[in-house]
Amino acid sequence: MPEEPSQTIMAVDELQAIIQRCQILEEADFKGEDFNLFQVAGQKCLEDGYAAQLLEVIQNEKNKVIVKNMGWNLISPLVRCIFTYKQQDDKREHCLKILDQLAQLCNPKELLLGLLEQIEQTSGEQVCQTVLLLLQPLQTVLLKLQHKKAYSVGLSLAVIMNQLTPLPVPYTKEQIQEDKLGLCQCCHAVVHFAKPFVNEVVKNMEKSSEYNDVELKEELLKFCMKSLEYPLLTAQLEQLEGIEEHPFRRFATEIIDILWDIRELVPLVFLHRKGKSPDWENREFVDIERKNSADSLACLSYLVFVQHFGIDHFPVIFGPSYLLQCNMTHIEVLLKRTEESVLSKGLDLFESCLLRMEDDSLLHQYLEFRDFINVPQDLVKVMTLCPMEHLRKKSLSILQLFIDKFDAEGKYTLFRCLLKTSNHAGVEGYIIKNIKDQIHLSLTKVCDSIWFTGHHLISLLDLVLLLPEGAETDLLQNSDRIMASLNLLRYLVIKDCESDNRTGVWAALAKIEQNFLKPLHVGLNMSKAHYEAEIKNTKENRREAHSSNTVCSVTVSGEKMPAMTTEMQLQVLHSALFTFDLIESVLARVEELIEVKIKAGMDDNS
Repeated sequence: MPEEPSQTIMAVDELQAIIQRCQILEEADFKGEDFNLFQVAGQKCLEDGYAAQLLEVIQNEKNKVIVKNMGWNLISPLVRCIFTYKQQDDKREHCLKILDQLAQLCNPKELLLGLLEQIEQTSGEQVCQTVLLLLQPLQTVLLKLQHKKAYSVGLSLAVIMNQLTPLPVPYTKEQIQEDKLGLCQCCHAVVHFAKPFVNEVVKNMEKSSEYNDVELKEELLKFCMKSLEYPLLTAQLEQLEGIEEHPFRRFATEIIDILWDIRELVPLVFLHRKGKSPDWENREFVDIERKNSADSLACLSYLVFVQHFGIDHFPVIFGPSYLLQCNMTHIEVLLKRTEESVLSKGLDLFESCLLRMEDDSLLHQYLEFRDFINVPQDLVKVMTLCPMEHLRKKSLSILQLFIDKFDAEGKYTLFRCLLKTSNHAGVEGYIIKNIKDQIHLSLTKVCDSIWFTGHHLISLLDLVLLLPEGAETDLLQNSDRIMASLNLLRYLVIKDCESDNRTGVWAALAKIEQNFLKPLHVGLNMSKAHYEAEIKNTKENRREAHSSNTVCSVTVSGEKMPAMTTEMQLQVLHSALFTFDLIESVLARVEELIEVKIKAGMDDNS
């Protein structure tokens, strides 16, 4: 609310008195007291709602030198007043004109610091509003700078992005359309803000092929890298029905265009060029810088190879195996994250690279690269630990794609690696099924693979046909692996005659019986006896409690289950017994087949 007329007139009179006193002084004679009095009087006029009078003072040509030196002090109260008034309020328009005048008249260096300080001081819902308000005057000031321009542009972009980064990125269609905090609008405005500086770099590069003034280019590159890390890494970038121009897809396109214009797009994608890294003395800062750069480059690869932003700029001379190799580092970075929006980008990038390849075309030598071993292990972690079912299923299908692309030796090496590292019975069972499929292909082809027959296969079977802890192995927890191993052994016995012994399994039978079949018999007997005793005890406890609704706990496979009624506990125990019966029946069938085959072989020899 405006103050009484007499007080208002006093505030305006005070401002005029200060102006008149300073008009007769030389610029060098301005004192600290003059700055303070000008700021207090100007702020008082703004707060009392008399911006029109202040605007007249600032527009007066006689006050040009005073405004140049002192005007930047009005930025903070000016921004506060602008947010106080409604859009169509005349007082707000006066404040906006004052802001524009200050951008034109003030000392650029002082005003730059004042504008950046104002942006830094905002938080929460006012961040985007403040950035959108101050981008134009900030751009005007930067374009007027003669010295340290690149540094000032970089500082401005860094301050803006640092303020935006804590804001949540809209993800769903509804959130993007609402743009509650204004982030979508802000991203586009920041690109528009940077455009004159991009044009300046382009113009200078066109003048000379040996463009030496790289500082401004480096600052723009840092801005693009930061934008890739936030908001694009976590943003939803798929086309959304009902949104004509997806704001984050537009922002991604604009960032890619800047990288292309400053000739950094191809080096970043294929040479992993990172620009000049700061010489941090603190090792922690170095690690943060490296991680942020890795996130940005991974996001860039996703934009290019999955969403096809800027893909027309790339030559089509690169083979699919090389593209996969280039992207494996990025895929590894993305798969180590737990956010759905980032993890899904890693899966999509991996799938996109694999779908470009023919089956059996990826040479086994690629497994000598660390990433080609690490990525499938990360994929297994997603398959087994990710709480989102659709991502678990997708990771399983991508693992199968990855397996399918390797040549026979590559598949063989990958199977050995995953059997040793997955530590998950379900995954091991899945790998064993894949081994069975490869053996089947070798036995049915005219030219069999040396990797899935003979001594190579026997070496692989040493990892498959055994119990990890002998008879003490938890059979329930390892049931998937055990069933897959028994089915594989049954297949080998049926398909491979003892006389042919193409797989080598008949020569290794004694070792298989010692390491797998006999311990499995002992383990089954122990496990069944244990669970039958548990069932007996549970039934006795139920009779003693006189109620089937008694809540109790049970431990299965070394893990304590949630509290459950006695009836529920009995169901779990009976289910375990059923699993043991199933394993026992397949085991019996395998041993029966072995006996029949051996007898038939002896008959043939007699």
